[in-house]
Amino acid sequence: MSSKENAAVNQLLSLLESRYAIRVLWALRDGHSQTFRLLQDSVGGITPNTLNTRLKELREAGLVTHGNEGYGVTPSGADLLKRLSDLQAFAGKWVTGQVKKATAK
Repeated sequence: MSSKENAAVNQLLSLLESRYAIRVLWALRDGHSQTFRLLQDSVGGITPNTLNTRLKELREAGLVTHGNEGYGVTPSGADLLKRLSDLQAFAGKWVTGQVKKATAK
């Protein structure tokens, strides 16, 4: 991977590592717009101030948009979520493996 590609990956990971950033995106994955309050409930445990900050960062990054019906993902955000869609399948397998490990002890 070139240093330019590596820098791009690092920049994206830095954004997604921000507290709740990926959860905000994940809550919007179905493609339906959500109001601020509904999004806060969907994410769970996020303060209004933190949600405002994450939404600002994600909007500036071109991953989230805000319209008349609320917040939603941009085409770029939808592309990222599509690439992360295998996360749900992996998480299910991983949790099953963790349960088996705990039971075997």
